[in-house]
Amino acid sequence: MRHRHSHRRGCGRGPLRGADRQTWLRSLEEHQRNLEQRIADVADLIRRLKDEPEAEPGPAPQGV
Repeated sequence: MRHRHSHRRGCGRGPLRGADRQTWLRSLEEHQRNLEQRIADVADLIRRLKDEPEAEPGPAPQGV
């Protein structure tokens, strides 16, 4: 089976220049902000789950 390799512009070809560099920078900064928000959301969910009292186990669901 042959695998296709994707080649990204600038990968292994030296530093990005001009507008391409600014576009990459803006894109990466936005991606970083999105990741930081997702991390904050996960941390909040973990904190809420730890703070909630555990529910009493009920009967097993039927038909599963």
